[in-house]
Amino acid sequence: MPDKNNRCCSENPRESVCIDTNRVYDSCKDRDCMEDMRVYLNAADQLILDSAVNIKPIEAEIISTLIDVEPLQFNKGFYTVDIRFFIKSAYDVFTGPCRPQRIEGLSVFEKRVILFGSEGEARTFSSLYMNDGPDIPLPPRTNMPIATVEVLDPILLSAKAVDVCECCGCCTCDVASVPQSINGLFEGLTDPDHGKRLFATMGIFSIIRLMRKVQIVVPSFDFCIPEKECCGPTEEDPCSLFYKMCFPVDEFFPPRLSDFENGEGQNCGCARQNNG
Repeated sequence: MPDKNNRCCSENPRESVCIDTNRVYDSCKDRDCMEDMRVYLNAADQLILDSAVNIKPIEAEIISTLIDVEPLQFNKGFYTVDIRFFIKSAYDVFTGPCRPQRIEGLSVFEKRVILFGSEGEARTFSSLYMNDGPDIPLPPRTNMPIATVEVLDPILLSAKAVDVCECCGCCTCDVASVPQSINGLFEGLTDPDHGKRLFATMGIFSIIRLMRKVQIVVPSFDFCIPEKECCGPTEEDPCSLFYKMCFPVDEFFPPRLSDFENGEGQNCGCARQNNG
């Protein structure tokens, strides 16, 4: 039973309050498998690739995105969301019997979706409070839709090196179009007209949302009052702290296949063979 004397345990809203927040008007989820994406390297890593006997993909991550939202012509309320992903990936290159050498490169992937973002062109003006002085006016903003992209790091599926003469005309990207801030992370990307080119296949899971700044009424139960007291550092010896830790049983006994199959949406393995 809730404590009637404790306001934090109230089960009924005390009042309705108006808040200013982002409301999601439309969203979508997607999975993209990009086959044979060009991976651009710097000059030093390109020399290693030219001597490659075998290549092993290691990992990939999205280091930046460019997002552009534009109204869809002849269909009011809908918008195109163009997203450009800049992907950094790493590979082990075997050039002989010695240990492999690690190289890193950049891939670019573009994606377009159409989402509903409603209509409205109101302008919002606000100020920044300054003590003992005139408040600073902030730049005006509109309530046009804002796109957000949630994405997991790409799954690096495969990689291969191809001689330049074997892929003439297969690459349409321009290294010069890569932003300087990203190009600098790789100490200068190159696109030589001889040697080998690196291609990779990646899979990406993403969620894209289109939101607007709105004012909505929500039920209010109470203010968020912390219930835990702040604790400072203690002078206990390290072994005492260690013995208070829970034993990591799960680390010694990994979950079985049936544990994944019993979970919702977790059975992503191969289907069982029907012997009947």
